[in-house]
Amino acid sequence: MRTRTLLTLTAAVAALALPAAVPAAAADAPVLTTGAAGGTPVAVGDTLTAPLASGTSATFRSSAGGSSGVSCTSSQFTVTVTDNPTAPGTATESLTAHTFDSASCSSNVTGVLGVTGIQVANLPYTTTVSSEGAVAVTPPSGSTVRTTVSLRTLLGSINCVYEAPGLSGTAANDDNSIAFADQHFTKVSGSGLCFADGYFTATYAPVTDGSATVFVN
Repeated sequence: MRTRTLLTLTAAVAALALPAAVPAAAADAPVLTTGAAGGTPVAVGDTLTAPLASGTSATFRSSAGGSSGVSCTSSQFTVTVTDNPTAPGTATESLTAHTFDSASCSSNVTGVLGVTGIQVANLPYTTTVSSEGAVAVTPPSGSTVRTTVSLRTLLGSINCVYEAPGLSGTAANDDNSIAFADQHFTKVSGSGLCFADGYFTATYAPVTDGSATVFVN
C-alpha cells in the first residue's frame, strides 16, 4: 500500500495560503484568490491541493518539539471550497483527503521496523481560513480527528490509533503555505509500542487551484 489517507494526521489536514502581512487587496476581493492577493476569485466548488513544502517532512512525534516518532517526506491534502466571502472574512472548505506515501515514511521508535500506513477517519473535515491567516480543521459533530498509524514491529504489525478534537494552523502568502505545529493527539488504542501522545507538525506549500497558486486576502 503505497499511499494512505491520513489524519491530516493526518493529516492533517487543510486549506490555503495567507500572509503575515497581507497587501491591500482589490475592492470586493474574496478571501481566497489566485495569482496574487486581490487576484482572480477562487470559485465555490473548486478543488485545492498542496504537497509538503519542498525539502520538509510531516512528523508525528511522541512529544512537542521532540525527535522520536514517525516522519514522512511525501504527503498531500485536498479540499473543496464551499464558501468564499468578500474579505475580510472567513472562507470555508471541506477537507476530503489527506494522503501520505507509506514508502516515504520511517520511524525511529525502538522496536519499530517500519511504517506500513497512516490513515484518517471521519472525513470530510470542515476547514476554515480567515483573512488574518488562522486555519481551523473541525471534524463532524460528535466525532474527532482520528488517525491510525500502522507499524511493523519486532512483535508483528500493530495499529496505533490517535484522536484530537480539532487542529489549528497558519496560512502565509509569502510561500502560499499552510502550516501545522505540534498539534496534539491522544492515543485511544494500541500496544505499548505506541506512544501515549502524538504531536503533528507539517508545512504544505504551495496551495494551488489547478496550476494557479492561492492567496488569502
